[in-house]
Amino acid sequence: MKLAEALIQRADLQKRIAQLESRMKQNAKVQEGDEPSENIEELLPQYDVLMDELEQLIIKINKTNNATAFNDTTLAESITKRDCLKSKIRCLRELSEATTIQQERYTRNEIKFVRCVDMIKLQSLIDTFSKSYRELDVKMQGLNWTIDLLE
Repeated sequence: MKLAEALIQRADLQKRIAQLESRMKQNAKVQEGDEPSENIEELLPQYDVLMDELEQLIIKINKTNNATAFNDTTLAESITKRDCLKSKIRCLRELSEATTIQQERYTRNEIKFVRCVDMIKLQSLIDTFSKSYRELDVKMQGLNWTIDLLE
């Protein structure tokens, strides 16, 4: 199995686990006199099986990421770099949104807001980080289809 296939399988397992968790929560309590639509005692073993599968798959993915060379480092380190770029982009976009000023003044006596951030520089940073993120992500996605998952 290729690393990319394992990542797809991991995402599928995570969705299935989230759905199972939701079903268990929905059936955790019912109105007195009613029966739950599903028995949680039957859902818990399914949950355990899926979690065990996910755990083993993540261990293999992490082992593969740590052993795979990528851009003068390991794939695991590059994933960390990509995740940090994503966090920076998110933060800067939120800052950009926070600087949006909507004047809701009805008279001249009301408070006027002004920006404290250079929007041109901020947008330039967002664009630079976004480009770096995209370039790194494309390289990593391509590599994922060539690397075999380690056992």
